[in-house]
Amino acid sequence: MKKKELPIDYSNEVARAFSRGQPLVALESTIISHGMPHPENVSTAEALEDTVRRNGAVPATIAILDGRIKIGLSKEQIEFLGKADSIKKASRRDLPVILAEGSHAATTVAATMIAASLAGIHVFATGGIGGVHRGAETTFDISADLQELSRTDVAVVCAGAKAILDLQLTLEYLETLGVPVLGYGTDELPAFYSASSGLPVDHRVDSPEQTAAILDSKWRCGLEGGVLITNPIPERFSMEKKKIDNAIEIALAEARRIGISGKELTPFLLEKIKENTGGESLSANIELVKNNAAVAAQIALAYATRTS
Repeated sequence: MKKKELPIDYSNEVARAFSRGQPLVALESTIISHGMPHPENVSTAEALEDTVRRNGAVPATIAILDGRIKIGLSKEQIEFLGKADSIKKASRRDLPVILAEGSHAATTVAATMIAASLAGIHVFATGGIGGVHRGAETTFDISADLQELSRTDVAVVCAGAKAILDLQLTLEYLETLGVPVLGYGTDELPAFYSASSGLPVDHRVDSPEQTAAILDSKWRCGLEGGVLITNPIPERFSMEKKKIDNAIEIALAEARRIGISGKELTPFLLEKIKENTGGESLSANIELVKNNAAVAAQIALAYATRTS
């Protein structure tokens, strides 16, 4: 059977980076279409790309448009994703359908990892990963992000798992899957909006070079799967734990009352938490993801230097 070309398009900036051997950082598009309101979603996406560039790497925001995987987006494409109402949310299970039908979708952590791996990008920056939802012992609601981390060779820089989740069970599940969880400048798992959760990580790293050495040794030994690099929100933007916990509990109760679940749960909770904190959670979200983009770029540069 003749091997077909992958349905992937590269932006001019990304194509030049590959030809020059420059380090790249993947960025997801769910944050644009489903994670933040307009116009904050568009301005944040552009700020993330600028942050990656300032820290020595080339940004590759990933999405699916007209059934094609886009590695790198134009300003017009980012604006379209930020405004359009018909953008689907794609994880691993959705990709074949969306590609086959030629529709548009924003990529979750899992789908962005898959696309980045297909493109040969090793480092990805996001806000927070999905994980084990509270009450998963009865709902079995566990994000596909965790399974993807166990199988796809991409390092994910994040501020921990989203605070709406059961963080302890998420760590337990990652241990079961054999995913290394590194604390970047911390011994504790960050709690997304807050710098600390009280839960220890597997190992601490304190520099891009130390982190790059771990990635290199893992993949050189054929140990498949990603590495989770948890980077705390800067302390000046960290929210008071009691305040954010209270906002989360109110949002969870509202979701249970009206029966929100599945793919709709996380965006619903994030919107309610924003309302319950007077917008403070959105500001924290923007700052933490910019911080992650900076660290990811530094790690991508160190990894490229080490493996070139």
